[in-house]
Amino acid sequence: MLTVTLNTGAVMPMLGYGVFQTPPDETARCVRDALEVGYRLIDTAQSYGNEAGVGQGVSDSGIAREDVFLTTKISPSNMNHDRAAASLEQSFKDLRTDYIDLVLLHQPIGDYPGAYRALEEAVDAGQVRAIGVSNFYPERLIDIALLTRIPPAVNQVETHPFRQESAAHEQMTSLKIIHEAWAPFAEGRGGIFTHPTLTRIGAAHGKTAGQVALRALMQQGVVVIPKSVRRERMVENFDVFDFVLDEAEMQAFASIDDGAFPRIFDHHDPGMIQWLVEERVKNSALGGGHLF
Repeated sequence: MLTVTLNTGAVMPMLGYGVFQTPPDETARCVRDALEVGYRLIDTAQSYGNEAGVGQGVSDSGIAREDVFLTTKISPSNMNHDRAAASLEQSFKDLRTDYIDLVLLHQPIGDYPGAYRALEEAVDAGQVRAIGVSNFYPERLIDIALLTRIPPAVNQVETHPFRQESAAHEQMTSLKIIHEAWAPFAEGRGGIFTHPTLTRIGAAHGKTAGQVALRALMQQGVVVIPKSVRRERMVENFDVFDFVLDEAEMQAFASIDDGAFPRIFDHHDPGMIQWLVEERVKNSALGGGHLF
């Protein structure tokens, strides 16, 4: 397993298993399957509604807690200091653990500086091993990285062959922040699994287009968290450690990103942010009270 060391000294696998949109009643089985396949990084979030399934799956696997790297994210509905702190207590219960390896702020909305202070306090208390952010574009990332007591260890952003975020990656590297990809398969868009460049490179190594995408991103220094509810696909996605792309293949991979592929979720689009606030915050049964 390839790993990266975070700014707190925590060691994080570069390939993990994500449970976004995994039904709560299937999550425990999926997490157990992923751990049996060999994954040791499990990525969830409060807003996914399946933290309890993740906790059960880890418990059922029989694998020691210290051998599993757990990530969760503070929901937009909990984006202030007090609610972030209280929500972490619920996450500990749902995940069946007294510490979490990595906690991220899920979105740069609401009183996220206050929520981030709650994460810093959790690090001080030994409850969280590393903290970071998700969906923070460069202008927001530089802000929180330079103005916080404990800088973010990770920024999880949409990253895949069609949007490799090379400029943002360079900024993260300069700030010693690990770049983590959500939707490394672009949620199946753009014909990614039959893309001619990925397929051609894969044929040279006896691999699929999807395996090439994961391997290339990792070689760029990006942590990836593919998601599947099918065990055979989990196995395929994990089988990426026995080949290496050469310089020409990496250049061909880089050329796939021509800057034209639209973001799956654009945080610069006011309409999308309005939807996020209305659907995920104001209407959240977990919300209540004011964000500020």
